[in-house]
Amino acid sequence: MNTVSIVGVARELPPFSRSTNDILPYVDRWLSGREARFRRKVLKIFEGAAVDTRYGIMDIEDVFTATSFEEKNARYVREIKKLGTGALKKALEDHGWAADSLDYIITVSCTGIMIPSLDAYIVNNLGLRRDVVRLPVTEMGCAAGISGLIYARHFLKSRPGKRAAVVAVESPTATFQMTDFSMANMVSAAIFGDGAACVLLSSEMEATGPKIIGEEMYHFKDATHLMGFDLTNTGLKMILDPAVPETIAAHFPEIIFPFLEKHGTSIEKVDHLIFHPGGRKIVQTVEELFGEMGKNVEDTREILRLYGNMSSVTVLYVLERFLNKEIHKGEQGLMLSFGPGFSAQRILLEW
Repeated sequence: MNTVSIVGVARELPPFSRSTNDILPYVDRWLSGREARFRRKVLKIFEGAAVDTRYGIMDIEDVFTATSFEEKNARYVREIKKLGTGALKKALEDHGWAADSLDYIITVSCTGIMIPSLDAYIVNNLGLRRDVVRLPVTEMGCAAGISGLIYARHFLKSRPGKRAAVVAVESPTATFQMTDFSMANMVSAAIFGDGAACVLLSSEMEATGPKIIGEEMYHFKDATHLMGFDLTNTGLKMILDPAVPETIAAHFPEIIFPFLEKHGTSIEKVDHLIFHPGGRKIVQTVEELFGEMGKNVEDTREILRLYGNMSSVTVLYVLERFLNKEIHKGEQGLMLSFGPGFSAQRILLEW
């Protein structure tokens, strides 16, 4: 079996950004017809979300303007083409790869609908080869950044000397529902932001970067109700069950320990945690569980603060922070994310 390396990560951010403090007056105005107690509760959710800044494909005035699903999705399609193309172009330039050297392209997004999928437009925009293998990953939510890496590894480990790109682009702001006053919509509005990232992987002998030495998915049974979207006439309506953190905690030992043991290691030997920041409560839950083992998730917490939860993209921003560190040969990292299904996705890295 070939060795598969993560060569690099490039980020691409949409043009608009706002601090949470700037957003609060818009939230207050949006909720002006609701009872005062409810408004205070929602504002506290925003203030306590541990997100200082977020980026968006549209300015805040447009987010809080009632538009049709068709209009919001059209903007999503237009903007993610730019962000996806930009992220891959930046990654290729950073590492001196020609666009036509890619053998495999995976695009990841769940916050809008488009056919042809994003990868088809990138093939045209950047001049990828006619025989490049395309895989769009569309319905795996926050877990899909790691899912894309897992699929890339499956492709590359049986093919020496090949190159792959995983391009994740999300716009949760394009799914914001003006007429949905559920707690799921309030919490998601408080934690989510937009963004894009591209990860380059290679099975070439001379490839640099940490090696993927293990990957696996873990499916929670009878848990499809925990997270996802309902497709309604007004767009994608958030499903977010408050039981998610406790469900993760209950399964945590089974998610972590057998996986590491299978790959000849243990939590004691894992030096770096590359965890998806699903939200403040999920970060706290995982921090407490790992904290008992002497580990920390500071990089995860910082990405949440700077960008919010960008769904599938966010864990790739955390990964980039680790690729920019001085990490010694032989040290290990554990990538972990959760998403609809309900599922956990894991990757074991070694530098």
